[in-house]
Amino acid sequence: MRIAIIASGSQGDVQPYVALGKGLKEAGHTVRLLSYENFENLATSQGLEFWAVPGNVQEIVESKEMRELLEKGNFLTITSYTAKEAQRAAIRWAKEGLVACQEMDLLLVGTGGLYIGLSLAEKLGLPLLQAQVFPFTPTTAFPGVLFPQSVARLGGLFNRWSHHLTRQLLWQGVRSADQLARKEVLGLPPTPFFGAYNSPHLHRYPTLYGFSPSVIPKPSDWNNTHVTGYWFLDAAPDWKPPSALLEFLEGGSPPVYIGFGSMVSRNPEETADLVLQALERTQQRAIMLSGWSGLRKDNLPSTVYLVDSIPHSWLFPRVAAVVHHGGAGTTAAGLRAGVPSIIIPFFGDQPFWGRRVAELGVGPEPIPRKQLTVERLAQAIQTALSDQTMRQRAANLGAKIRSEDGIANVVAVIEKIEKRQVA
Repeated sequence: MRIAIIASGSQGDVQPYVALGKGLKEAGHTVRLLSYENFENLATSQGLEFWAVPGNVQEIVESKEMRELLEKGNFLTITSYTAKEAQRAAIRWAKEGLVACQEMDLLLVGTGGLYIGLSLAEKLGLPLLQAQVFPFTPTTAFPGVLFPQSVARLGGLFNRWSHHLTRQLLWQGVRSADQLARKEVLGLPPTPFFGAYNSPHLHRYPTLYGFSPSVIPKPSDWNNTHVTGYWFLDAAPDWKPPSALLEFLEGGSPPVYIGFGSMVSRNPEETADLVLQALERTQQRAIMLSGWSGLRKDNLPSTVYLVDSIPHSWLFPRVAAVVHHGGAGTTAAGLRAGVPSIIIPFFGDQPFWGRRVAELGVGPEPIPRKQLTVERLAQAIQTALSDQTMRQRAANLGAKIRSEDGIANVVAVIEKIEKRQVA
């Protein structure tokens, strides 16, 4: 099959779809990834066709306005800001997508590509397959990812309603952009005010979920869905770590990893100071990830090693615990490594993953970024390193996740779809 994958967001958002594309290509399919131009190397290094959409998501995230919004962590104000950016990008995505998806047999999309994918599927008459990395199908089993998980006490009906509200929060933030693209580029009528969630394009084929059933068991009221296991993209076989990093790892006890990925800070030096004080209190070595300006510090102590980027699949099994923002991809990598995770959520679905880690008993209670202090971080690190029951649970869960092959499960579903189309 000729498969187009539409993925947008940060590298953590895009990488699972590159992993899927790689697996599908190895199974004999032709795969084209549509994403922002700054992910071209990521895609082509895995042998995928790449179709660039003008724009650089890192520049948007690192803008002064977005730094301030991420620091506050208010999802509604972040959505309002990104809605304006989405409107500016809508025409580009529609124009590029219309050309890139010609003669494709299947569109595969996550939440970031869902709405433009629906419009392209409608315009070009293409089948659409949802592949999500966080729960998006309404269920009575637990609340939507944008809600405090404590509201589960209100019961199953509220849980289901919260998922519908989560969908609306995401949709209304991009509705004007979607209408603009449909009208000016695709020549389509407006999408219904409350979104196209009842569109036959969304329900013809199953929805795929790229997380482990050991992390989120499939709810009994999820029909036509598959919880496949995670979609990991491992480091290239020829990738080699810096010699200085190897020397640091071999020079003492396993360090703690601390990094906030694409989350940025108005004052990365201040954040780094907080982290360093917590490390000093716990007498721990650490590897710090600078990420997208989330941490920055000169004259680091010899017990701390700073990196710009590093494959999680290589590093995480070599550390004692991982401290991060709770993005879906980083959370998956930490759980797979079998070490405790300390989640410092900023916004979006990150509090959901932080709560899930704590409920599974594989990490301490999450610490929202706005509530992060030296004392709280030091206590969480100490707990993650000294609680042997927690460490064993993390090791057991990691072993289960490593035994799964989420990408192979997705390939199997798509090959069934292909047989149905041929028949």
